[in-house]
Amino acid sequence: MSVPFGLQPTVKIVQAGDPVLRSSTPEWDDSLERTELEALVELMRSTMHAAPGVGLAAPQIGLSLRLAVLEDLWPIDQETAAAKEREPLEFMAAIDPRYEAVGARTATHFEGCLSVRGYTASVERPADILASWTDLEGVRHERELHGWQARIFQHETDHLNGMLYLDKAEPRSLCTDENFARLWSYEEPETVREGLGF
Repeated sequence: MSVPFGLQPTVKIVQAGDPVLRSSTPEWDDSLERTELEALVELMRSTMHAAPGVGLAAPQIGLSLRLAVLEDLWPIDQETAAAKEREPLEFMAAIDPRYEAVGARTATHFEGCLSVRGYTASVERPADILASWTDLEGVRHERELHGWQARIFQHETDHLNGMLYLDKAEPRSLCTDENFARLWSYEEPETVREGLGF
């Protein structure tokens, strides 16, 4: 019998200002036993879902490990999905994730972060990347990711290098979540840029 999602264990998510979020994580050293690693991944996954979010890196729960979990299966309307190039992302536990841009195409969208509660800002990122990571079986993977999947992967990998999305954001775009929802969530990017002056 599976445990109802709401009853699964979660941990507190570290917020901006904590030094663990600003430190680059060390190289992965396989120091965790397999059962410990699996338990940690499940804890991170349930914490991510409960938040709710689409990604969570180990530093966000206070651990300086090169590990992140990603999953984006939340329902979304077709118009928003098309605008963000959003395709569902099946659950992924990524050890030592890395990425590099493929081509010069970029995309600019608002991002939030579970470690920067209450705010969102516009971030320009490569729209197409070559992602690489090791899975829980120790197998290294490479895969091209595009659109919103690429954005999630970059956002979580950046956490492992001591970066927050705010480091790459357009400062004038910073909004409270409430103001973004009230004023800008359905506007064209050009309208948002004009309205906020960036």
